[in-house]
Amino acid sequence: MALPASGQITLNQVNVELGLSGTAQIGMNDAAVRGLFGIASGEIEMSDGYGKSSAQTAHFLVVAGGGGGSSGTSGGGGAGGFRTSNYASTSGGGGSLESSMSLAGGTTYTVTVGGGGTGGTRSSGNQSNGGNSSISGSGLTTITSLGGGKSGSTSPDIVATSGGSGGGSGSYGGSGSTSGGAGTSGQGFAGGTGVSGGNLNAGGGGAGQVGRNSNVSSGAGGNGIASTITGSSITYAGGGGGAGSQDSDSGGGGNGGGGDGRSGYSSPANGEDGVTNTGGGGGGEWVYTSGLRGGNGGSGIVIIRVVGGSAASVSGSVSTSTSGSDTIYKFTGSGSITG
Repeated sequence: MALPASGQITLNQVNVELGLSGTAQIGMNDAAVRGLFGIASGEIEMSDGYGKSSAQTAHFLVVAGGGGGSSGTSGGGGAGGFRTSNYASTSGGGGSLESSMSLAGGTTYTVTVGGGGTGGTRSSGNQSNGGNSSISGSGLTTITSLGGGKSGSTSPDIVATSGGSGGGSGSYGGSGSTSGGAGTSGQGFAGGTGVSGGNLNAGGGGAGQVGRNSNVSSGAGGNGIASTITGSSITYAGGGGGAGSQDSDSGGGGNGGGGDGRSGYSSPANGEDGVTNTGGGGGGEWVYTSGLRGGNGGSGIVIIRVVGGSAASVSGSVSTSTSGSDTIYKFTGSGSITG
């Protein structure tokens, strides 16, 4: 919200624009007023404030939690949805980069970081989608990335589900269906297709690539997307790999934290978990050995980069760094940021 572009401007309006109480004591020579009006020294008038705003431009990366893999000829979990405004080639699923967000002075925005989906066991088929990540607040259209889809599996037959990126199909995929779960436009790609009646399972979808179909071996998870929003290139939102009857024919996790698929045959092991704070999907597990599970999805992350400035305050699981004149807030868990 900005000050009026013409007519009268009151000190009450100036206070509100600065994030203060409307009745707070304030003077035209105060540093905050001069900063808002863009008059560093000398004479200052109310008309100098026409159209001025305390809002700051910020770029964002919002990655949701990855979906869980399962045990029992299972595909890989889908990666969490990937939405961003800058510092990457695209948003997830081949979508365009989004518009930057505006942090209004004095407004507090809620940041939610989605957890990874649970890896399922053969007897229960209790794998789950990842949790959503979001930024929300007054005057902002909520930015939500959807959790990655859970994998498909057999015994019991579970269909791979849609999500930010879709889960990979098991070799049966649920009631004979072998299709992977769908991805979400602007967030991620679909999971791969399994081979009906076989031992080969498909990879979960990634932000940058469809999960691989199973063919002569189980499918790898789709690759994620690299972002430089923190100042370093880090890849997020890779899909989990599908399980094979041998480790040698299990699919690898996609770049960006996707967990590898595993067989559990020669050396009993759970499907590999997606990497924490990448939104990677969990790897599938083939289960020659009882008591094993698919990989858990990796938790998501939210990063906000304030251009040429900084937030008034932040709270929660957040770390702060700088790059030039920009301030970068990395939320590895839920919290808030005040403009």
